[in-house]
Amino acid sequence: MSGFEIERKFLVHKDKDYKSRAYAYSYIKQGYIAAKRATVRVRVRDDRAYLTIKGPSTDGGLKRYEFEKEISLDEARHLFELCEPGVVEKTRYLVRSGDHIVEVDEFAGDNEGLVLAEIELGAEDEAFELPDFIGMEVTGDVRFYNKQLRRFPYVIWRGTLPPEYQ
Repeated sequence: MSGFEIERKFLVHKDKDYKSRAYAYSYIKQGYIAAKRATVRVRVRDDRAYLTIKGPSTDGGLKRYEFEKEISLDEARHLFELCEPGVVEKTRYLVRSGDHIVEVDEFAGDNEGLVLAEIELGAEDEAFELPDFIGMEVTGDVRFYNKQLRRFPYVIWRGTLPPEYQ
């Protein structure tokens, strides 16, 4: 897959149920390879692996170029050895909302307690419905970029969020 990714990101209310509404979930582990102008990510999602390259964000973090290719688990294992220290681990829940799928990421490790939701759009001005567990929008807030969560995990700054998200 390659092309532009248009994505909005939101915090999830801690007291709202999203798991019972999910039609699927998967475990994700990802690492990052040092790069200056792009984000290079190695991801294992359940029993499949991917190499992803993302360009810089534009439009306040809403849009960026993305290239993704499936690789073997053995290739991913070797690429993880080239990654910068630290990994991001999370369980991703898929929830249908109108014509879209909301991906809810429940983080583990040093990011435990953080729950984010993302929705991918076909156009920047595309209308969409959000379930009631969705809270404050954080699109473009670099603290919530997975690459940033690897370097500055949620455990360091969790107290900066409103109580309904902690």
